Amino acid sequence: MTDAAPETKTSTDRLARVLTEIFAPWVIVVVLPLAVAWRATESIGPALGWGLLVSVTSSILPMGVIVWGARTGRWDSHHVRDRAGRFVPFVALIVMSLVGLGLLVLLNAPWLLIALDIAMIVSLLVTGGITVWWKISMHSAVAAGAVVILAVLFHPVCWALLLVVAAISWSRVHVRDHTAAQVTIGAIVGAIIGGGLFTLLV
Repeated sequence: MTDAAPETKTSTDRLARVLTEIFAPWVIVVVLPLAVAWRATESIGPALGWGLLVSVTSSILPMGVIVWGARTGRWDSHHVRDRAGRFVPFVALIVMSLVGLGLLVLLNAPWLLIALDIAMIVSLLVTGGITVWWKISMHSAVAAGAVVILAVLFHPVCWALLLVVAAISWSRVHVRDHTAAQVTIGAIVGAIIGGGLFTLLV
């Protein structure tokens, strides 16, 4: 018996993988707080300081936990494709995000940053609750929420970034990590909970 030939990756497959990686939730959550901090302060130093505080506690440190878990075999990859394996990463993310929120309040951060952190934490709690029962797409949820926030803070032209959300959603379906329903509901939940709550708070 001969071994099966390895699956050939097409340019479409590679594009889907690139979109999945460069628009991963942790990447967006590194960049978004910096943009919000700039809008709040319009000064490079304070924007970097406040933005990085949120980025580190809401993305970089939790991602470190996720990568550690993937490398030690506790879950399948840094995308945590296995729904059952998402519990510990979600708990780590929530705890670290709450620490970040506490620091923002204690240090008298600009309200826009506090509102952003609250919106992200609430969105995480909602999507985390859903993913216990159904594998909602975090990629689509985070991206859609970010688009709403950018459109509210900067300019309506940012709504055009919904095309990027569509591309991200397509990539998640193409790599077979989600169904069309999971990315669609993810985008809707992210826009309404994350983006909508931020809009109400500011």
